[in-house]
Amino acid sequence: MTFPIHVIPRPAEILPTGGGVRLRAPIPVHFAPNDARISRVIAVGSDAWPGGEALWRPVEADQMKADPPGIHLLMEQGPEPVAESYRLLVGERGVRVNAASPSGLFYGLQTLRQLLWPAETGEREIVLPGMEIRDAPRFGWRGMHLDVSRHFFPPAFIKRYIDLLAFHKLNIFHWHLTDDQGWRIEIGRYPRLTEIGAWRTEPDGRRYGGFYTQAEIREIVRYAAARQVTVVPEIELPGHATAALAAYPEYSCTGGPFQVSNQWGVFDDVYCAGNDAAFTFLEDVLSEVADLFPSPYLHIGGDECPKARWQSHDLCRRRKDALGLADEDALQAYFVGRVARFLRAQGKRVVGWDEILDGGAPEGAVIMAWQNVAKGSAAARAGHDVVMCPMSNCYFDHYQGTSSEPQAIGGFTPLEAVHAFEPTPPDLPPDLLRRVLGAQGNVWTEYMATENQVEYMAFPRLCALAEVLWTPPAARTFPDFLMRLRSHLRRLDTWGVNYRPLDD
Repeated sequence: MTFPIHVIPRPAEILPTGGGVRLRAPIPVHFAPNDARISRVIAVGSDAWPGGEALWRPVEADQMKADPPGIHLLMEQGPEPVAESYRLLVGERGVRVNAASPSGLFYGLQTLRQLLWPAETGEREIVLPGMEIRDAPRFGWRGMHLDVSRHFFPPAFIKRYIDLLAFHKLNIFHWHLTDDQGWRIEIGRYPRLTEIGAWRTEPDGRRYGGFYTQAEIREIVRYAAARQVTVVPEIELPGHATAALAAYPEYSCTGGPFQVSNQWGVFDDVYCAGNDAAFTFLEDVLSEVADLFPSPYLHIGGDECPKARWQSHDLCRRRKDALGLADEDALQAYFVGRVARFLRAQGKRVVGWDEILDGGAPEGAVIMAWQNVAKGSAAARAGHDVVMCPMSNCYFDHYQGTSSEPQAIGGFTPLEAVHAFEPTPPDLPPDLLRRVLGAQGNVWTEYMATENQVEYMAFPRLCALAEVLWTPPAARTFPDFLMRLRSHLRRLDTWGVNYRPLDD
């Protein structure tokens, strides 16, 4: 390649063809008339200029009769269509993007948005060199997580976060909606979850909290879908349940009373494994959640569940003995399995943190390996699909540098460690590699009280992870990534993203 293509993530294959084209914004985008699939894709993300000016404008045209200059979008079945793949050609008459699906077309347009980004030149007239890009993602699960329990972020920021994910070709938004410090989702059948569970008293006496109404959630899900992003909700169980139990203490082992926690940590009070009413409560809640989110996946947590209350509670001991369970790990496996069976009947597939392997995870569960990659390998060998998000490479609440950094929870995950991450463990045999669905970055917000802090911790590490999940390993190096990133950061400047500056 003799010319720089500063695109992140780097496309799988870039071939220079000679020549090029000169285009002027707003560039006409031509597509077949009455094709709603294409018109919906075009409608998203055309505003690349400061102030929201349009980068392109849609023009319905009969592609068989004319070949006017501009951008041409084609939805057509190729000989071997690959989900989310596209082909982009720059020639003398303009740019042609071919894809077999709306998602592929969308990602082709994200590449084109970056190629045309005005921050590169500041000029409305843009010259593109002749090239052919053949591109498809490496993994199907390309995710980012956001914890809104420790700190609440308004719907407008959630949409901005989704926009930034989509721009980097990430397709999963893992929304951590409940924990000890706050319950953030409206549940019609249990109003106290948001009347009580969504609010806490801070150490300085301030009342803090918030929640998303079901109308707001439906709008966010719709907004994400238009950007090819699937929203995966997380409802924590059996542990990390203090906010829910503050509202409905009868579903605990002790009966409370409880307060929504204003401290970080792991707490002993969890849902009672011996109380059928607790399962009824969770089934009611999850029914409403399943209705709000069309995602085939629903995350149920399963991490860091203390067993002290179960060990001492009569109902839990009786349940364990009646089922012939060896220990409390087996009791948790029963708990998670019961919930998983219910969700399976709702058409949902359970996702859980890797602790649900303790005692045996339910059949068909997706394991999210956060402790280390070895947990993911064990899950794959046990017959489970896996999403890799080990702390070592994917926890964006860790420090990024060695000095003058905002307070973080601990750890050290610099940009280079993210870019060096390999989601497929070398110890897995080839026939099990298909079990690795992909990976995601996790943003836990104990020490991120503002939107600016979230962006500072997420960027530019999100850019590095996006490349890991999209680009073949042979097509990327860290020095080349850094070169492209320096240009890419000017695009983030245009959006006002509060990213961490690069180390010189």
